[in-house]
Amino acid sequence: MQIDQIYTACLSQASYFVESNGEAAVIDPIREIDYYLNKADRTKSKIKYIFQTHFHADFVSGHLSLSKTTNSPIVYGPKADPNYDCIIAEDRDYFDIGNIKIQFIHTPGHTLESSSLLLFDEEGKQHSIFTGDTLFLGDVGIPDVAQRYKGLSKEKLAAILYESINNKIKPLNDDIIIYPGHGAGSACGKNMMKETVDTLINQKKVNYALNGSCDKDEFVEKLIKNLPEPPAYFPANVKLNQDGYDDVEDILIRSDVPISIDEFKNYILDPSIIVLDTRSATDYIKSHIKNSIFIGLDGRFAPWVGEIIKDIKTKIILICDRGREKEAITRLSRIGFDNCLGYLDGGMKKWIKKGNEISKVNSIRPSEFTDILKLNKVNILDVRNISEHAKKHIEGSINIPLSKIENRKNEISNKETFLHCAGGYRSVIAISILQKLGYKNFKNIEQGFNGILESDLNENCYSSSQQVVL
Repeated sequence: MQIDQIYTACLSQASYFVESNGEAAVIDPIREIDYYLNKADRTKSKIKYIFQTHFHADFVSGHLSLSKTTNSPIVYGPKADPNYDCIIAEDRDYFDIGNIKIQFIHTPGHTLESSSLLLFDEEGKQHSIFTGDTLFLGDVGIPDVAQRYKGLSKEKLAAILYESINNKIKPLNDDIIIYPGHGAGSACGKNMMKETVDTLINQKKVNYALNGSCDKDEFVEKLIKNLPEPPAYFPANVKLNQDGYDDVEDILIRSDVPISIDEFKNYILDPSIIVLDTRSATDYIKSHIKNSIFIGLDGRFAPWVGEIIKDIKTKIILICDRGREKEAITRLSRIGFDNCLGYLDGGMKKWIKKGNEISKVNSIRPSEFTDILKLNKVNILDVRNISEHAKKHIEGSINIPLSKIENRKNEISNKETFLHCAGGYRSVIAISILQKLGYKNFKNIEQGFNGILESDLNENCYSSSQQVVL
């Protein structure tokens, strides 16, 4: 038996390839399926089943493409209602893969159809459990309000999840291995550990959902407290996973195309088209096309695209470093943004070489900023998350998380404002949005709050606060 965890860092998502004696199962595949096909070839195994723990909201799964390519059935747990042929397993149903068995265990709460997959090894012993978004390491899956179940509140879903964890997962053998669907950084949980594999016995020590530290009412209260609104693309991704989608290869055929400078200039006259600059923050600061939105490939690209652009049907044209065009299109497709029209031929280098107009971002080093702060009272906009700001921030700074910038634009001053995040990635995204909205008087603090902390700013200039959700 062999278990491979395939971790997609940008999405903080884990899929799995499980092989035994020439047969394999794939669990929660991402949209591009080459890895699973290549792995099956290398192990000389046949993919027998494609298991889905639930309808994913934060990414488009590769289950349909993989099923079409391999002629393998898709399997969901109870309560699933996809609009395509598949197997709907009953609670406790078994599936043979080579010399091992996988049992579907219905564990609703994150969603109504959520299931966990209990693996029995060659000796029939409980070996591991693939918990999807039901149980994470150090945390649990938040109620998936993106699906908007009629008549079911987040409180009710949380109560259902409590029963699933305590009645279905907690009684399993202590030594089994937990393979979750996500790691730290995913929007499907709140306080996940950075590790992506653990044992049940250790989680019983460190996970509040398993260590007996709270009863059902306390669990529900803790889980739904400060529960964020799901990103706008979540319901759209659920629908794609329920109804179907185009293969990544088809998207690349129509999207991986160069756009000439003249054609590009015509496109940017259309306000419905987003110019998305995927280069580094440093390069964007030095030169970019007016009204382009920066979201760099070297950060959490796909989740921020979904947070900022919101409508997955938006037409997008790309500015990329040479050789990264296909990567950008593929990563957009992971969250259902399939309407990419192409990329600027020759990128910014050719644009500048041809003498076209460019814009820049005003930036300041942390040491320069702290020198100014020592002498003057200044406007400071902190675009970190509420919890980051609450932990420690500059006294007098205004906190508007990046995901709320556009909705709360009326709170932003037109006076000179110094803007920062934690490390310098989110702040440049924020400035690109504000520039597109017509704000001009911003200075980006390079290296963000981390850089400020390393400066000689007096500790009295910092503050902390109770976390408040706005």
